[in-house]
Amino acid sequence: MTLSRFRLDGKVALVTGASRGLGAAMAIALADAGADVAVHASEQAADATAGAIAHASGRRTELFTANLADRADTERLIADAIARFGHVDILINNAGIIRRQPAAEYSDEDWDTVLEVNLSSVFRLCRAAGRHMLERGEGGKIINIASLLSFQGGINVPGYAAAKGGVVQLTKALANEWAPHGINVNAIAPGYMETDNTAALRADQARYRQITDRIPAGRWGKPQDLAGAAIYLASRASDYVNGHVLVVDGGWMGR
Repeated sequence: MTLSRFRLDGKVALVTGASRGLGAAMAIALADAGADVAVHASEQAADATAGAIAHASGRRTELFTANLADRADTERLIADAIARFGHVDILINNAGIIRRQPAAEYSDEDWDTVLEVNLSSVFRLCRAAGRHMLERGEGGKIINIASLLSFQGGINVPGYAAAKGGVVQLTKALANEWAPHGINVNAIAPGYMETDNTAALRADQARYRQITDRIPAGRWGKPQDLAGAAIYLASRASDYVNGHVLVVDGGWMGR
């Protein structure tokens, strides 16, 4: 009975930024738990993710392309997923970008683009999904992907740190409004993960060793390390969890 609360049979999930990395791992995990999955990518095709879902679980999956730096594209994404699947029960806002420059040299263009993709599009997708869930009256699950830089300032990433700090506060604000309606809004804050966004850090051998030595688990995370957290927050097992930020970091924040 307890384990059945982690099943997602009959649910439809939309995962943004699911062509690779964290998004692909979470999309595949939700399908393994029984959900049909709308897979979003920006410009890069997500055929590999959709193929993995179809091969491993046989769940229905469809691809959606949208540039989340474009407000009109963002607004259409939820509507398109609803049109094709009939409804959306789970939204994972995973898509994000990073621009690295010292703050004194950080351009307005980089700032605006990072904030648009990493924070403003998250709000718009939450707003559209939340409106849909409120109208259906059957609740829902929204999971925003935060970061360790939601709590720390980082170095040379002021736009990213500001956006991810905002994601946490947005998560709490929406949870306050929508929890009474059975809509759970929570966040996952991944630690240092082996993804494209951290390629520059991992290429700096000195910095890579410094970071690894500080992680109690002794290694960087892999995308699959988020699978359990995503299933938990997307399922009935987390029905009384609202406005929470689940840190998955190998112990970094406790050091």
